[in-house]
Amino acid sequence: MRIRIVDAFTDRAFGGNPAGVLFLPDADAFPDDAWLQRVAAEVNLSETAFAHPLPEGSDADWALRWFTPATEVDMCGHATLATAHVLRTTGAVSGTVSFAARCGVLTATAREDGSITLDFPTSPVTPFEAPAGLSQALGAEPVSVHDSGPDVGDLLVELADEKTVRALAPDSAALARCSRRGVIATAAAEDPARGYDFVSRCFFPNVGIDEDPVTGSAHTVLAPFWSARLGRRDLTGFQGSARTGLVRTRLRGDRTLLTGTAVTVIDGELLPRP
Repeated sequence: MRIRIVDAFTDRAFGGNPAGVLFLPDADAFPDDAWLQRVAAEVNLSETAFAHPLPEGSDADWALRWFTPATEVDMCGHATLATAHVLRTTGAVSGTVSFAARCGVLTATAREDGSITLDFPTSPVTPFEAPAGLSQALGAEPVSVHDSGPDVGDLLVELADEKTVRALAPDSAALARCSRRGVIATAAAEDPARGYDFVSRCFFPNVGIDEDPVTGSAHTVLAPFWSARLGRRDLTGFQGSARTGLVRTRLRGDRTLLTGTAVTVIDGELLPRP
């Protein structure tokens, strides 16, 4: 079976967020969960995507699941972008492809400029009382704290400025104790002329990811938050991890469009079979 490593939400190799992509073209169901988890642990990236085609007449074209090295997750943007990128660049799909996932049916549309737009459910936030120990675990004092709801399961923590977000060095073990899936730290861009409107960093110690390089699912939370603040539905987010990446967002009510590009960096063969 062919396995690819794809850097998502970037236009250059070794940037953005790397994801493993494994297609099961002859399968009509996923292999045993334990095998999927072992593969994801071996690949050892923030997520590995597994997909198999669905029969004609199904609600979607492909079934899609995502695993971190430690557990399965309900929603993942960058590995979905990576999966769509491989389908497009190998000629398997052109235009729009749909995926049946744990969070519902998702679509990905390839554009002529090489970008791909994902259609994901919006995750609106509500004000939330900061858990005890959050500021100490994060290493910064929140301006506001919001809950992203059950679909994403993260805390959105607004910080004073972009400089504070970029300088974060959280205590992962302590952060795990005061969050569910993780924490999205964010602030307005210091200078929007640089090409982005807000900055973020994402920490998910409870699913085995101390810091995720570029997080598509987090932008379904960030888009409604910053659209309300800035009064625009079209925004660009910069994720300030060591690898960095850009996610263009468009808020459409209960759906959020996430647009980015991707680069395949490894194309190889997975030898162990399920």
